[in-house]
Amino acid sequence: MLRSTKIVATLGPSSNDPETLERMFLAGVDVVRLNFSHGTAEDHQRRAETVREICRRTGRTVGIMGDLQGPKIRVGKFKDGKVTLKPGDAFVLDADCELGDEHRAGLDYKELPRDVKAGDVLLLDDGRIEFTVERVVGNTVHCRVVHGGVLSNNKGINRRGGGLTAPALTGKDMEDIRTAALIKVDFLAVSFPKSSADMYMARQLLRAAGGEAFLIAKIERAEAVEPGALEDIMSACDGIMVARGDLAVEVGDALVPALQKRMIRMAREANKLTITATQMMESMVASPVPTRAEVSDVANAVLDGTDAVMLSAESASGKYPVETIMSMDRICIQAEQTQPLSLDQEFLNRVFTRVDQSIAMGALFTAFHLKVKAIAALTESGSTALWMSRMNCGVPIYALTSQTSTRYRCALLRDTYPLMVKYAGHDREELLKEAENVLVESGVVEEGDLIVITIGEPIGKAGGTNTMKIVRVGEHRRG
Repeated sequence: MLRSTKIVATLGPSSNDPETLERMFLAGVDVVRLNFSHGTAEDHQRRAETVREICRRTGRTVGIMGDLQGPKIRVGKFKDGKVTLKPGDAFVLDADCELGDEHRAGLDYKELPRDVKAGDVLLLDDGRIEFTVERVVGNTVHCRVVHGGVLSNNKGINRRGGGLTAPALTGKDMEDIRTAALIKVDFLAVSFPKSSADMYMARQLLRAAGGEAFLIAKIERAEAVEPGALEDIMSACDGIMVARGDLAVEVGDALVPALQKRMIRMAREANKLTITATQMMESMVASPVPTRAEVSDVANAVLDGTDAVMLSAESASGKYPVETIMSMDRICIQAEQTQPLSLDQEFLNRVFTRVDQSIAMGALFTAFHLKVKAIAALTESGSTALWMSRMNCGVPIYALTSQTSTRYRCALLRDTYPLMVKYAGHDREELLKEAENVLVESGVVEEGDLIVITIGEPIGKAGGTNTMKIVRVGEHRRG
């Protein structure tokens, strides 16, 4: 059975082996994530080459996403590697400290003393440790421990409510953007953007380096979900990631479920991609089966309408990367079967001002009411397939393209399955015949099936979809 929701899997030590990676592909991975927080440019290039080789061998279309580290604000290193803090302890975050101890720690972000004030709450190690700021003196932030624990080298720092001024793109990110362009990633995730300006800068740097990836904005700052901010960021990206880890630390974990639903709804209405991430199957790092809560979490993201669900440590460093993907595949399929179809309601109050978008919507409406076997979108850029995938009509969408880059970008679209067409001429009937042949040879339709095809003329021009045709499979092949 086809799965509408896509699966993104992070690569790491557990998935370096080509044999394991191939099993992951066959289990259902649609996009792999290269985490630029770890590894060298050579590591990422080697992984990308392995991914593409396995795609060729298996016939699977698996996209590659590069994920920038962003301005991780961290404590420095300790003399003994870690310290144990108890509630009530005094502790100093010192921008001038070289090596920390049980009383103070250094900072890799030297501007922290300028960003905080007395009364602020600082959360360390993903919120496991909590400090209250008592005073700021020069380059030192004097704190009191509220919730203690073991604090080790290079653990992250967040300020509750956000407000830290670190730029979204660091020097390392700029180098990593060049690496992303070199290995031709299909998607580039930008960490901690606060505004559209951060995304515009990332796009300019990517284009200057020769890259054409879709830009994914990781929504993980409190400022990014303030009124107007999310719309601003969405205006400059191709999709968003609901990055629930850092976001939960900054806004409080109780707010995240509602924010997730709001972000996915807004992104779909704005024709943007969505990825839901962080701890989706966390227990499967060490267990071959998920918890019931994790099953519900994945299913709820599917019901929210996310394009993709993402695995991090589960596939990068866990013991059961293949089993995790198989479990996620099963959960997504079961959740999708319970989704009601309400396409007519979704069309209410929508205005279409572009011909190609109107054709896409017309194809959805027709496919929904005629109950056709498939929608075939002949597309150069992938835009027609993207627009169709924003609404659920209960009919699979096949993005037929001659562009390799479009094929891999469509791998992340919900309800969408990319296929390559080899015809490069300008005869419409020949192209339609080729499209039918590809669909039949791929086993998705049979002779006599009814399908809806969208196509643009002049053929080969991006953004030119202007025709919808209802076809009985075999008509063009016999012609």
